[in-house]
Amino acid sequence: MVIALRLCCLSMIMTQVSLSVGTKTGYRLFSVTAVDKLDCIHEGVECPDVYIVERLFSSSLVVVVSLSMPRRMNVYHFKKGTEICNYSYSNNILSVRLNRQRLVVCLEESIYIHNIKDMKLLKTLLNTPTNPSGLCALSINHGNSFLAYPGSATMGEITVYDANNLSTVTLIQAHDSPLAALTFNASGTKLASASEKGTVIRVFSIPEGQKLFEFRRGMKRYVSISSLSFSADAQFLCASSNTETVHIFKLEQHSPSQEEESPTWSAYVGKMFTAASTYLPTQVSDMMNQDRAFATVRLNMFGLKNICALATIQKLPRLLVASSDGFLYIYNVDPQDGGECVLVQKHRCQVDQKEEENPENVPPQPPSQTYAATVALPTTAPSSTTLMGYSEDGGAQKGEVIPEHEFAEGPVCLDDENEFPPVGNQNN
Repeated sequence: MVIALRLCCLSMIMTQVSLSVGTKTGYRLFSVTAVDKLDCIHEGVECPDVYIVERLFSSSLVVVVSLSMPRRMNVYHFKKGTEICNYSYSNNILSVRLNRQRLVVCLEESIYIHNIKDMKLLKTLLNTPTNPSGLCALSINHGNSFLAYPGSATMGEITVYDANNLSTVTLIQAHDSPLAALTFNASGTKLASASEKGTVIRVFSIPEGQKLFEFRRGMKRYVSISSLSFSADAQFLCASSNTETVHIFKLEQHSPSQEEESPTWSAYVGKMFTAASTYLPTQVSDMMNQDRAFATVRLNMFGLKNICALATIQKLPRLLVASSDGFLYIYNVDPQDGGECVLVQKHRCQVDQKEEENPENVPPQPPSQTYAATVALPTTAPSSTTLMGYSEDGGAQKGEVIPEHEFAEGPVCLDDENEFPPVGNQNN
């Protein structure tokens, strides 16, 4: 994709502002604890050409898939330097999603659901609609573990599946065109979606599947939405694409009482448009009733793969954009008035590049204790003593995977609350 870092993939976890980067030489895990500080907490070189890397929140568990073995998923405990397990599948792995209860592997026409505590394969969803991009979303709330994936290859239907109870919850007719992006809010009670056209973004209630909001990203051209992400409180939703603009939408209901309290000219015109829309064709009236972006960002790049996320860093709302050109951009967001967001920091996601580019006239941020300072990174070799793993029909095969010492004091422990900060808001 990019010459600078030769990035293969990007992913962000906003519960503690973590960035995972797959590269030609392996993968890197970063933590953002302050605007002016991007800490590389681990660099993995177990396998090259990593195109999928997913970390389980703030724990030591990381899932890696390499171009050299695209049908094999490796799960590592990066702090101990050990491989927990690996699984091989019948086709190339397109995406991996995980929370503290489930690990989901998506292939083009099938989905595999594992119990993350022991990596046992619980369910295989075979003959799912063709999904060449591996599009799916898993709620980070392990209390419900809702899984969303395309229910059709030709239209924008969403299947919502309960990965805890292993049953289908609902089907949502979200768009006329095939799906391009899906994301849950932190509690798993809202689901946002966009189609391949990229002009309209919709938000649905979960598990009911009722439409709550509808936002128009643009009208002039079709775009490819590359990421959607809710803020932690689900009050905002950001969307990035292959264009130079990132949009932030505000999820608020406009009550009639608010309009009566502010009888302005714009409110009067808005009522006139609403009344007129009832006499217009459905497509036109829908367009008139769609909300526009609350805030925007103009990137200095075009056509590059990027992901965006909203987070609170040093008690202020920020928009983070990680791009395949090897940079992480941090913007200030005005939660009251919105408008154009201001770039405050630009980081290079490269270990040997310590210098950071700071926009002109941006005041330095106060120093803070880094998350990396609390993490020890031993480099012990993986254990050669292994036990035969679990296997189940349906295309998944697990090899000699689980180190015997992991069972010395009970089942494999993948949650590191005693070693790492607990999952939640860890920003200053």
